[in-house]
Amino acid sequence: MKKKIIIAFVVVIALVLGFTFFGSSGKDKAAPQFVKVEQGKFEILVIVTGELKAQNSEDIMAPTELRGRTFRISEVKIQDLIPEGTVVDSGEYVATLDRSALSNQLKTTEDDLEKSLQSYLKAQLDTTLQLRELRNNLINLKFDMEEKHIVLEQSKYEPPATQRQAQINLDKAEREFKQASHNYNLKKDQAEASMKEVGINLERQRRERQDMLDVLDKFVIRAPKQGMVIYYREWSGSKRKVGSNVSPWDLTVATLPDLSVMNSKTYVNEIDISKVKKNQSVRVTVDAFPEKKFTGEVVDVANIGEQLPNTDAKVFEVVIRVNEYDPILRPSMTTGNQIITNVYDSVMYIPLEALHANDSISYVFTRKGKRQVVVPGEMNENYIIVEQGLGIDDEIYLSMPEKPEKFELVGQELIPVLKEKVQKKKLEAQRLQQEQEQALKSKADFQKMMMQGNLPAGVTVKKSATEQK
Repeated sequence: MKKKIIIAFVVVIALVLGFTFFGSSGKDKAAPQFVKVEQGKFEILVIVTGELKAQNSEDIMAPTELRGRTFRISEVKIQDLIPEGTVVDSGEYVATLDRSALSNQLKTTEDDLEKSLQSYLKAQLDTTLQLRELRNNLINLKFDMEEKHIVLEQSKYEPPATQRQAQINLDKAEREFKQASHNYNLKKDQAEASMKEVGINLERQRRERQDMLDVLDKFVIRAPKQGMVIYYREWSGSKRKVGSNVSPWDLTVATLPDLSVMNSKTYVNEIDISKVKKNQSVRVTVDAFPEKKFTGEVVDVANIGEQLPNTDAKVFEVVIRVNEYDPILRPSMTTGNQIITNVYDSVMYIPLEALHANDSISYVFTRKGKRQVVVPGEMNENYIIVEQGLGIDDEIYLSMPEKPEKFELVGQELIPVLKEKVQKKKLEAQRLQQEQEQALKSKADFQKMMMQGNLPAGVTVKKSATEQK
């Protein structure tokens, strides 16, 4: 009896353990997830990060005399610069430029000036002595001519030959006096020209020295007006700070932005740039204040791509104007920009992960066990439009189902539509590439013409704000 009870107890335990093991395995097995085809408003977005910049700003400049004609300095270092973000009033201190390069050139100019001054004094003394000697010679010749005249008058009682000789001597004396007078005038003009040349060189060096002294006084840079100091960003992307060089061709030390109107400067890759156009609406967020929401508008799209430092991809600069004003917005803040490139009022769409592709054929797996060919349209970061192949509320697999080879392929009549659409996309991509290559070639040709000075008649080059200043 006890043996039967023990056997029955073991069987019950085995059944419980078996049910627990196999039952739990069935529950742990993931059930397939399905989603319904949705219909409604659909937005095509290009999402990029950007950096805030003031739409208008005033440059804090190094002395414009650095590009003057009397002297030239190739580069000047920034020796001191107040912290970025400092609010300054008009006339307050901003920066100090390194004087060493100009001071060395000033010392050389002063040495040359001293030499020129000594050369001027020496030329003046030499000219004085030379002209004095010529004047004494003229006086002696004049006396000699008078003596010859007296001899001629006294010879009127002498024989004709003696009178003739006296006349000849007087003529010689008069001719020598005239030649000496003429030579004196020539020497005088020559001396005046030499003195003028030395004097011009001396005056030029004096002006150059004075210009250098005046510029050295301007190496302490002050704010032209009230505002917040923002470091100037160079073409390479790095900010101009202490130790950076300022050249005569780019004298900007820092900027004073007008914070009333802010722009977000961003870069869009070459794949998405064809979607971005001027006047498109943008949703703008600021990383520092994620709770703040702003709106914006695309105001400028670059026609020619560029390659950013340390990257291989080509990007295009896009400028977005922020519509709202908020005192928390500051230059250099990082922004998130959702550029709304297109909006569809009522279309069918599905999640991106539900769409699959093979040999240029797009399809989905339906709950009815079919592998349905579909014609996809535009997509955003999460969803894609389905133009043909599905109906509203059709249920499809969210991901690849088990044993997909068992699903029957349907909708083959849509395959020619898909191939035609792929061909159109290739042709459009080729057209855009050709336009980009032509734009780059035109830019290179124009720059070459500028360097050679062969611009067509009537064509002028607009100067930048820095060059105009």
